[in-house]
Amino acid sequence: MSGHSKWANIKRKKGANDAIRGKITTKIGREITIAVRMGGPDPVGNMRLKLALSKAKANNIPKDNIKRAIQKGTGASDGSNYEELTYEGYGPGGTAVMLDILTDNRNRTAAEVRHLFSKHGGNMGENGCVAWMFKKKAVFVVERAVYDDEDALMELVLDAGADDFQADEEAFEITAEPEAYDDIEKALGEKGIEAASSEITMVPDTNVALSGADAEKMQRLIDAMEENDDIQDVYTNFEPADE
Repeated sequence: MSGHSKWANIKRKKGANDAIRGKITTKIGREITIAVRMGGPDPVGNMRLKLALSKAKANNIPKDNIKRAIQKGTGASDGSNYEELTYEGYGPGGTAVMLDILTDNRNRTAAEVRHLFSKHGGNMGENGCVAWMFKKKAVFVVERAVYDDEDALMELVLDAGADDFQADEEAFEITAEPEAYDDIEKALGEKGIEAASSEITMVPDTNVALSGADAEKMQRLIDAMEENDDIQDVYTNFEPADE
């Protein structure tokens, strides 16, 4: 998920080709398995599992895949040796990049990530080099096709604890501190408003607008990283200067 509109990212991922969608399914399934192993199979009281299931729903992951991932988390030992890491670096035009990693071989993954940065005009940095540019936030996206009363929605989520509300022609984006996630989810649910996505993610303090060749190189870097099996999530402050 890059720094620009979450709704734009959702649409892009839903339109991904079969190979990319297969990788998205695998990564979310792995996240569900790890979440279950760490906190149990009940999303009530297991925020990590709740978020993983929300991500699965937003990406239209088949129920059978979700069920198998949960069963794997409660039973088999496969996956218990996965290590969680964060890598950071810079993309084209000085953009900041943070990566959530889930790997069973940190040396292999570090080499692959370093290669991806280098190949696409960036460079891998030290831990902490760009983390200060991001804040952990709860982010909800509601499509206008689902609920189009902007004033009512804004009042509802602000009362529930949201600290930012953005609107465009297709969707509303709601941002809050992570602690407000449950209250906002509950407020939307009580009104029968289904979010296109809801997650706790890393949001950049400011975005870096790129155009032309730099924007194309940055998008290729993001795509390549999202295709890598060990990279669970990509966070950047990249914003396309034009469509």
